[in-house]
Amino acid sequence: MEKTTGNVEEIFGSMVFNNAAMKAKLPDDIYSALKETIEEGKTLDPTIADIVAKAMMEWAIEKGATHYTHWFQPMTGITAEKHDSFISPADGGRVIMEFSGKELIKGEPDASSFPSGGLRATFEARGYTAWGPSSYAFVKGKTLYIPTVFCSYSGETLDKKTPLLRSMEAINKEGVRLLNLLGLKDVTRVTTTVGPEQEYFLVDRKVSYKRTDLLFCGRTLFGAMPPKGQELEDHYFGAIKPRIQAFMDDLNQELWKLGIYAKTEHNEVAPAQHELAPIFGTTNVATDNNQLTMEILKDVARKHDLSCLLHEKPFDGINGSGKHNNWSLSTNTGINLLNPGKEPEKNIRFLLVLAAIIKAVDEYQDLLRMSCASAGNDHRLGASEAPPAIISMFIGDELADVLDSIENEVPYEKHTSKKMEMGVNILPNLAKDTSDRNRTSPFAFTNNKFEFRMLGSSFSIAGPNIILNTIVAESFSEFSDILEKADNIEKAALQIVRDTIKKHKRIIFNGNNYAPEWVEEAARRGLKNLPTSVDAIPMLVEDKNIKLFTKHGVYTETELRSRCEILLENYSKVIRIEALTMLDMSAKEIMPAVNKFLADTSAAAIAVKNVVAAADCTMQESIIAEVSALLAETYKATKALQAAVDGAEEHEENVQGAAIYYRDQVLPKMTDLRTVADKLEVLVGKTYWPFPTYGDLLFKI
Repeated sequence: MEKTTGNVEEIFGSMVFNNAAMKAKLPDDIYSALKETIEEGKTLDPTIADIVAKAMMEWAIEKGATHYTHWFQPMTGITAEKHDSFISPADGGRVIMEFSGKELIKGEPDASSFPSGGLRATFEARGYTAWGPSSYAFVKGKTLYIPTVFCSYSGETLDKKTPLLRSMEAINKEGVRLLNLLGLKDVTRVTTTVGPEQEYFLVDRKVSYKRTDLLFCGRTLFGAMPPKGQELEDHYFGAIKPRIQAFMDDLNQELWKLGIYAKTEHNEVAPAQHELAPIFGTTNVATDNNQLTMEILKDVARKHDLSCLLHEKPFDGINGSGKHNNWSLSTNTGINLLNPGKEPEKNIRFLLVLAAIIKAVDEYQDLLRMSCASAGNDHRLGASEAPPAIISMFIGDELADVLDSIENEVPYEKHTSKKMEMGVNILPNLAKDTSDRNRTSPFAFTNNKFEFRMLGSSFSIAGPNIILNTIVAESFSEFSDILEKADNIEKAALQIVRDTIKKHKRIIFNGNNYAPEWVEEAARRGLKNLPTSVDAIPMLVEDKNIKLFTKHGVYTETELRSRCEILLENYSKVIRIEALTMLDMSAKEIMPAVNKFLADTSAAAIAVKNVVAAADCTMQESIIAEVSALLAETYKATKALQAAVDGAEEHEENVQGAAIYYRDQVLPKMTDLRTVADKLEVLVGKTYWPFPTYGDLLFKI
């Protein structure tokens, strides 16, 4: 055990050009200047770029690197990279290894083929990547990865990183302003931190490759439930299988090398489902690390002959995968702004920050829902396994009582800590928390952070955190406007808390968000219910939301409209690909297999009758009749889906109209085809069924 611990300490961050590496490779004055840029967000002095670039290259070569890449996060939701070698020609046909400050700071990838939502014409190819020193460079494989932002020739952002950094600066600016007004004059920086819990499925690679739907879509489009699903609830936190443990061990090693604080791993609720949780990190770094984590999950899985499924709903009837976004706020002086302390009723700083978040979540429900919108996540939200598509907040009984006492101006009756009686003398009596946790809430307070639980497992966490940072920055701004005019800061702050509770308490719900009654209750409260992505995505360009983002410099109106178009277009493309895959599987795999089964069953019945004329062939005749009828339904459903897909061509020029069409016309036809095909799977012999079943995928590892 001691040897293992030492090894972890030795390898952790070994492939990262972090503070330790920079300090070892750079002159003291250059190191200090670069560290100041990273930690305080100051502009990089271009005069030091060549020195930093040379040191970075030498360090990377020592780690086995031969190439470098500007690593960025375009609007595809995944990362992008183009590799260039360090080699330059030298006399005598030789090469030397060179890397300049210019190459470090700026790259010029082709911008024409990335989603731009109309910001770029196809013939306008020029785009720029720019080094973002706030995220460390790292070596993966034989390449030095330099985290960068991505923008167009005309300056519009084409990535997820730039708006995230802008949102972090917005909440920093407004957070410092608010805290200074409260008397915390030593606070010069407010930082958001995130810990994303990553859920995923692991299935046998060779088995998964036999399914066209998993290959093209990342989820099963057909599949009947096996005799056993997750009914016994025996997988959650269960013993980890040796093959999976070996995968997790290798995964941890790769993540630790890259300085990613992989902390907790366990089996999730569904069979073959697992979770990995890191330690909190600064939001932009946590975003980079989560993108890396998703890539490495897939890479390590391949090495173990496994397929890692990151789709939100790879199996119908089985719990899908989310990504809980644990979000918090802290200062440069070490204060966690979401720590209520022992006496939250007296902690005016905490109460004001809490009120700001309550206000933000209520006023911008639409944006928070929009931030989790995708075709994949629509299958998960509201399915009695994840929060419904209605935003609400859980704050717990204790804080609810504190806020009630403030609203009604009555003394607060403090919740006293109790001991849990275990009933066994040898066991300790544990301290009982004053509030339980609520795993059904989409936005739940958990002691010193908020857990935003609506994100899908394949999501970049950039989008939701851009929203969170910006809407809370707006609340801070409005509160500061009031406090700057106040004679008595503490009295004015308490009044802000009281007024906020009265106006926005509808968003607080401590009950069961999975219960159907909550939908009715939410409607009575006036909360938004945006059940599908097509309902949610257009909220991005509502007037109030455009005003919000432009005020804080996070997005321009043009950038917002482009992102709305990209998201709607992606929704349609995903469903179209899934529909075409279903048509292909039905026509080329399912129906031919069923025909073969019918032919063989019919021939068998005839053969039996030829031998014994009085033989009872009721079973064969019944199966033939039932399967034949279902096959005819499958054929009709296939034709209907094809007609629906063909009809989408009329809506190609209108991205919102196309998305509505795919939701209302194509998706129902896909459901019809799946329903009848899944009935066939149960009746047709296993040797005839053309692809692996749920049982094969979920239980044979």
